[in-house]
Amino acid sequence: MLFVILVATIWLLAFFRAKLAAWTGAFALLLGLWTFFSGQYTGIWWLPWIVFAALAVVVNIPSLRRCLIMKPLRSRLREMLPPLSRTEREALEAGTVWWDGELFSGNPAWEKLIALPPPLLTPEEEAFLTGPVEELCRMLDDLRIVTELRDLPPEVWRFLKEKGFFGMIIPRENGGLGFSALAHSRVIMKIASRSVTAAVTVMVPNSLGPAELLLRYGTEAQKEYYLPRLARGEEVPCFALTGPEAGSDAASIPDTGIVCRGSLRGKEVVGIRLAWEKRYITLGPVATVIGLAFRLLDPEHLLGNDDAPGITLALVPVDTPGITIGTRHDPLGIPFQNGPNKGADVFIPLDWVIGSKAGVGQGWQMLMESLAAGRSISLPALSTGGAKFVARVAGAHARVRRQFRLPIGRFEGVAEALARIAGNTYLMDAAREMTCAAVDRGERPAVLSAIVKYHSTERLRRAVNDGMDVFGGSGICLGPHNLLGRLYKAAPIGITVEGANILTRSMIIFGQGVIRCHPYVLQEMSAAVNPDTDRGLVDFDRLIGDHIAFTLNNAARTFFFAMTGGRLAKAPPGPMQRYFQTVTRLSAAFAVTADIALLTLGGTLKRRESLSGRLADILSHLYLASALLKRFEEREWPADEEPLVRWGCEDCFHRIQESFTGLFRNLPFRPAAWLLRLIVFPRGRPFAGPLDRLSQQVAGVLLEPSPVRDRLTDGLFLPAAPDEPLARLENALARVIAAEPVEQKLRDAVKEGKLKRLPDDQLLSAGVQEGVITPAEEETVRLALAARREATRVDDFPHL
Repeated sequence: MLFVILVATIWLLAFFRAKLAAWTGAFALLLGLWTFFSGQYTGIWWLPWIVFAALAVVVNIPSLRRCLIMKPLRSRLREMLPPLSRTEREALEAGTVWWDGELFSGNPAWEKLIALPPPLLTPEEEAFLTGPVEELCRMLDDLRIVTELRDLPPEVWRFLKEKGFFGMIIPRENGGLGFSALAHSRVIMKIASRSVTAAVTVMVPNSLGPAELLLRYGTEAQKEYYLPRLARGEEVPCFALTGPEAGSDAASIPDTGIVCRGSLRGKEVVGIRLAWEKRYITLGPVATVIGLAFRLLDPEHLLGNDDAPGITLALVPVDTPGITIGTRHDPLGIPFQNGPNKGADVFIPLDWVIGSKAGVGQGWQMLMESLAAGRSISLPALSTGGAKFVARVAGAHARVRRQFRLPIGRFEGVAEALARIAGNTYLMDAAREMTCAAVDRGERPAVLSAIVKYHSTERLRRAVNDGMDVFGGSGICLGPHNLLGRLYKAAPIGITVEGANILTRSMIIFGQGVIRCHPYVLQEMSAAVNPDTDRGLVDFDRLIGDHIAFTLNNAARTFFFAMTGGRLAKAPPGPMQRYFQTVTRLSAAFAVTADIALLTLGGTLKRRESLSGRLADILSHLYLASALLKRFEEREWPADEEPLVRWGCEDCFHRIQESFTGLFRNLPFRPAAWLLRLIVFPRGRPFAGPLDRLSQQVAGVLLEPSPVRDRLTDGLFLPAAPDEPLARLENALARVIAAEPVEQKLRDAVKEGKLKRLPDDQLLSAGVQEGVITPAEEETVRLALAARREATRVDDFPHL
């Protein structure tokens, strides 16, 4: 009985986050009850009281607690902490913490998320999308770009420059379009639905590159010179970071710049002599100016006392002597301009450093801050545009294409693939929009940008693979009628850039997130190494106490929500209330699991990449589910979108559960794993993923024209020319659906014996003769058969 009371007391104290005095009083009462009921008044019954009193005094008197407990603990932690390099610290401190911080808290404030206004385009942005972007898409012949030209046509390059596509992020006062993150995203998304080559070409100058860096860090003179020229397309930029020995580990770049004196235009000046070798540089072969990252050395101390100021960024015109540039890589046959460049004995003046002298050694911070926002826009937009295209064409094909006298989309196996395509597309679009909204309100979400980049590129790959399964043989035969082949080839490219996906998942999302977004960890690390010992000890004492209370509170809430299914968690009312409550439940479970993993593994968690990856998956799917719920709320609960939201949430919850299970199975300290399993899933594993019935509902969204299908694929370029493959497929879909009631009449007549089972052409004629259908209905079916035949044609060639 006393044990039950003890457990209940601890749970109540933790759940209500009781103060230290309350814990002390409660344990004193429990000890008194034990003494009274056990009748231990002889021998050494007083020993537990002495031990308790001693502990209570030490714990409750701050000066004693700090001296006897916190000071040794702080010293131990300081010894355990690996020394953070400057680049590591800059990466950790880059960007801002937003909804990721709420998820790490274990108690997300839904009112904060719901209050974020839905992102809206300005009239100028809308006009650009319906004007120049539409015109650009009509100009693009992706088959010709990929198979013949191996580049964008000259008239497209000219159009991109004249209409300001390269200056979307440059403010109007500097000659650019001054677009929001949402508009930037919508432009890339629409172009990507037409041509990946064109989308990448537009994407790069508006993502991590010279314009973004100049806006944030450039001198006024650099901005005045370069920004208008970049906006007009007079300068074509590239950004050279990756090299043969520095890929995902970009901070280890071996390329060097040595501060020295040199001659420039007949004058001796202090400058930098550069040597570098870079590869995978998009727009490099056609660039006029290189944004270059290198490691700066100052052996003669011409700039100061530091021998190695560190990573520095400079803008280097390609016509500078010593640069070799112009050759190309071939990224899976998708011919956007990409290639290597190198420099040998290249001398530049100090003024070419971004920020001039003030920018020396600040390059890594500049990159991390810029990447925090840039990574969350372009690649998610390109991936979402690709997924929307797959959803549109795979659904139409599954309704038009028939086998065994049925549209293939009616088969459950095909419906599974269609449901994944539709569900993932809706989820990607929700995450894209919510992240753009945050960026437009001033957030620079470093961890969330890694999440949306990773999951959008991975889910595009899955959507394209599912789409290829739906198309079957016609998907793999390239030619004018092929809709998915080029996108299938392009899908892996996004996986490799702006942080390879394996590294992003296993090292960045949780590895950076647990330090940057956790309410206490980064502060504790700072307090542990604070050179002001007294101040550091006071801060450390307060933070550790708060952290312990935080962890216990989340443990108690996790168990309570697990036992009740999260039903008492605070959540917005409405049809998705239970899903809001489930995210809160799983957020609490994530928070306590992250703390236990840190406690038991310490700094080695960084090297346990499989465990870190599972924690990253949990955090990621909590964010994705949050995006789904926010979209449904701000659209005021559209009933036709409810299956898509439910499918996405059910899928996220199942994936979170599987990540928890894998984590518990592999935690090295088994008692911690057993305890976590007990409090997270005391009633077993409740999340089975979307039911088949729900998946079939979601698949049905893609199989016929409807408002929800149009909203799901909103933002695509829909060509009107009848010879366009997508237009042919859309025409076939409309004709096939119009013909289905007539075909049903014919099938019924065959069943009733009024007509014999005949080939389609003969059956139609017989149907008219017997009065089963009218001549007009016969024509409807014949047009549908011809449209189906044309839409499902496979290209062949006399020679290859």
